Amino acid sequence: MEATAAVLNQPNGPFSIETVDVAEPRAGEVRVAVKAVGICHTDLVIASGAMGLTFPAILGHEGAGIVESVGEGVDNLRPGDKVLLTFNSCGECKPCGHHEPAYCNSFFPLNMLAARTDGSTRVTRNGEPVSDNFFGQSSFASLAIANQRNVLKLDDDADLATLAPLGCGIQTGVGGVLRSLGAQKGETLVVFGAGAVGLSALLGGLIAECATIIVVEPQEGRRTLARELGATHVLDGQGDVAAAVRAILPQGADMVLDTSGFMPVVQQSVNMIANRGRIGLLGVPGSLDATLSVPMVQFLTQGGTVRGIVEGDSEPEVFLPELIAHHKAGRLPIEKFSKTYSLAQINDAIADAHHGKAIKAILLVD
Repeated sequence: MEATAAVLNQPNGPFSIETVDVAEPRAGEVRVAVKAVGICHTDLVIASGAMGLTFPAILGHEGAGIVESVGEGVDNLRPGDKVLLTFNSCGECKPCGHHEPAYCNSFFPLNMLAARTDGSTRVTRNGEPVSDNFFGQSSFASLAIANQRNVLKLDDDADLATLAPLGCGIQTGVGGVLRSLGAQKGETLVVFGAGAVGLSALLGGLIAECATIIVVEPQEGRRTLARELGATHVLDGQGDVAAAVRAILPQGADMVLDTSGFMPVVQQSVNMIANRGRIGLLGVPGSLDATLSVPMVQFLTQGGTVRGIVEGDSEPEVFLPELIAHHKAGRLPIEKFSKTYSLAQINDAIADAHHGKAIKAILLVD
């Protein structure tokens, strides 16, 4: 079936709007008419070719749409259902069995390699294969084939354009605070970065009823928005950030969550935590060789914790409905930092994000 897609023909783009052919879904697969898809920083990292992406390729992994058809064995979805797409997992390994699909033993091949496990693709252009199946979906297109495990059925009245980014960025930020770091009422939180993930982490802190939430962000406009959303304090990230945090929290912060990957500031996190403080790492650093140095004696005596976080430790079938409920109740006002574009404007949307004109860009697909 013909579809319109934003195809990446070379590292770092630009994306080209082209006509492609999308195959029928195989067993366990779901073909979705995509109506909205968020642009995530991970799309742009993979677009650089750094992870070995084969071009041409279709990216996109925050899709939302309507089921067009289903493959054999898919019994929980039917054509016409509104759905939200998220990351893929095998459902068979030890982490999946322990309800930790974000740490699936096959996470990388199922999400990053942009192909089925047998190496085939679901999309062709003029008879030639186009890499797809990115995060089990490749939703920068009017049609995408997902997998039963990474498709969540929504209510008939769901606003797809609003909910699309829940599938990755929003669940990562909110989940990083609520699930990964286990925020409790009255605790204190520092968030590095006020992009979509960082602002979602801020909202997670508000949902957890944290007593103090400090957002560290160099862009003034984003600091202002963080204040409007509920941050108790904002810092610009200049100078001794640990000292600035301790001027607000003399005993240190219970939690620090990095969404920036900016190592000069991330390194300071080890000196701003309280006893039993937890540091969560979400941001991808600019270098694959980046390291975080931890003062051993200090952490031994403090009982400090540092941990990496994938997808906010989300179990999508459980956590995404929770996020939708928070949104309906007004506790997750993601519209305040979202901006919509058409699929044809994908390059403009990426440029706006680079220049601070958009925080969460969402593409609307006709």
